[in-house]
Amino acid sequence: MNSAADVWSKVLQLLSKDLTATALSTWFDDCRAIDIGDNVLVLYTPSAFKKDVIEGRFLGTVKSALREIFSGDFDVRILCENELETYSLQPPPGTAAAEEEYTFERFVVGNSNKFAHAAAMAVANGERTFNPLFIYGDSGLGKTHLLHAIRHAVQKKFPSYNIVYVKGDDFTNELIMALQVGKNVEFREKYRSADLFLMDDIQFIAGKIQTQEEFFHTFNTLYEANRQIVFTSDRPPNEITRLEDRLKTRFESGLLADIQPPDYETRVAIIRNKASQLGLVLPDDVCHYIAENMTSNVRQLEGAVKKIRAYRDLMNDSITVSSVAKAIKDMFKEKTEFIPSADLIIDETAKFYNLTSEDLIGQRRTRNTALARQIAMYLIRKLTNLSLTDIGDIFGGRDHSTVINGIRRIEDHLMKSEQFAQTVKDITANINARH
Repeated sequence: MNSAADVWSKVLQLLSKDLTATALSTWFDDCRAIDIGDNVLVLYTPSAFKKDVIEGRFLGTVKSALREIFSGDFDVRILCENELETYSLQPPPGTAAAEEEYTFERFVVGNSNKFAHAAAMAVANGERTFNPLFIYGDSGLGKTHLLHAIRHAVQKKFPSYNIVYVKGDDFTNELIMALQVGKNVEFREKYRSADLFLMDDIQFIAGKIQTQEEFFHTFNTLYEANRQIVFTSDRPPNEITRLEDRLKTRFESGLLADIQPPDYETRVAIIRNKASQLGLVLPDDVCHYIAENMTSNVRQLEGAVKKIRAYRDLMNDSITVSSVAKAIKDMFKEKTEFIPSADLIIDETAKFYNLTSEDLIGQRRTRNTALARQIAMYLIRKLTNLSLTDIGDIFGGRDHSTVINGIRRIEDHLMKSEQFAQTVKDITANINARH
């Protein structure tokens, strides 16, 4: 039986509770489901007018019904008339064609992600020491990119491998459908026969008792057979609430690799890399402008570059800081009165110079440490409301005159050296990125 049709039948049952029989018949009598996948339900109605009405009046209701069925968000796409033929010619969402850009060659490596990248490369090369590999970090930082990069690399190196990729919520949805239509054996065979098993956003199986039970046995089968397993999540295993302890311990038995927001240098590299892929040549000042104003994630940076290209093509405008500011102004994070803590400033400054916060606060007197300490003092004074005395207390009880001298030295360096000014600017950008 067509699974899309099954889902649509259940949606209509739920809609009947909220809509009159007349409304249901008028707008949905010739509407049918033709596809489901990647959290998208595709519907077809022959009338363009009905399509417009359904999208305008009933789309929210349909999505609510899907949310009730799957305990997660679904998108709905509605086709009409000749759109059905066009749709059939397109690769479905989530195929290799749609994800071909997710390769190791196109992944920009920086301090924030180099450990996760190295681990992913090792797995792709056949290293089984890191099993399972658990990559975690906030949304938009490159976890999915690494997952697909592993898949592409393994496909190329081991063409006979059975590679299975699934999102956490799709695993649950497939299990539900398998139970409903009596295809439990087929479901288990699909996942337990994998040579390489990749699950994106595994946090979505938390709290789902039957899903976790099924996944537990799938994991054990694969692990005992020495099959490689890779997960991604928005947080480490011990922070995933409602995830069974037996799963947490198994995840933690492998290698945990985190990805942090990209630092300033990595953001600039990402912008240039994406621009190159799109055939754009961005001036240095434009790259720096974007990197300074967009600090949250990689996806946002890539979106900015795409929008700049579209703006150039549509408006026939040259690429300058001024034109870019117009093109992407709606993408900037709303300005807030963000006041970083002194600890945050010290941490980012120390990190920039490969030092520890204790090095800056303590009594180390090496030239590198002293300079980093003075920069931290300068930035605390500039970015916070702390007094000179307060700053001195933070740095081990130093006298306020020491703080003044340190700040003045930094101000002097800033006036004399553009390179040094850029360094302080980069550290400031990294601090703001933590907001």
